[in-house]
Amino acid sequence: MPVIALVVLLAALTIADPDFLTQRSLTAAVRTSAPLAVLAAGATLVVLCGGIDLSIAALCSLTTVLFAMWLPDLGGLTTLAAIGVAAAIGAVQGLAHVVLRIPSFIVTLGGMSIFSAVALVISDAGPIRIVDRDATKWLTLYVGGVVPMSFFVAVLVVAAISLVLKLTPLESFVRATGYSESAARLAGTPVDLVKVAAFTVSGACAGLAAIMLVSRNFSGSPTMADNLLLPAVAAIVVGGTAITGGHGSLWRSLVGALVITLLRVGLPIVGVPSAYEQILYGAIIVAAVALTLDRSKVLIIK
Repeated sequence: MPVIALVVLLAALTIADPDFLTQRSLTAAVRTSAPLAVLAAGATLVVLCGGIDLSIAALCSLTTVLFAMWLPDLGGLTTLAAIGVAAAIGAVQGLAHVVLRIPSFIVTLGGMSIFSAVALVISDAGPIRIVDRDATKWLTLYVGGVVPMSFFVAVLVVAAISLVLKLTPLESFVRATGYSESAARLAGTPVDLVKVAAFTVSGACAGLAAIMLVSRNFSGSPTMADNLLLPAVAAIVVGGTAITGGHGSLWRSLVGALVITLLRVGLPIVGVPSAYEQILYGAIIVAAVALTLDRSKVLIIK
């Protein structure tokens, strides 16, 4: 269904604007989708475990600020440092979730507020320009002269994580945790370690998405990625990943990210003001969750 939705949406936009189906327009669209795809891929792991990570956008914004501040001193190592710190922050959130037994919704909601505030404080509530662009120049290149490097990297990230899951017991661990955590514990699944690992990967993906945004905007900003939270959640549920966990995949979220990006690009084409974007995302999330929710696992709706 996500692929069908992508094809139908692409056809509809082409009918509305025949100039849309050109190499230039499609290249711009997939390049725009890269940070969103990486954010959604990382958060998908948390959702598959039956949790939710609401802090990905705020952590991504914070990482753009850290990258811009560290670049003059660390040079080429800044990318690895920024992603590593974002991964460590994700791990801390995962530990808070499993050790303190706090719902992931609350942990990451609090994290979202903390990261946003820290980013505002250390940046003096303003953007930090990047003068040395060599550290992010590689993300502005094109593979084969056609495919944007940022989107190519996003696909590689999804493929790498999916391959690790497929070739190890991690996939069964993640799905078992999402389907029924109590049953997974009885079966000997290291549920707590799986959850912490999922939050760590989600944090690392937020860090990588931040590098992509910096390469495109040539600056770090405390609010640069804040508008990507709803689109990322929408990409996950549009891709068909059940919000209750256990069912879905990273590839689905990649397609979902492309669908959401085409919607963002297509609204002005069909004459819909961009102010309606948030209304659309909200409606998409509610409709997609209604279609993918495993009601056998949710006996009481609150």
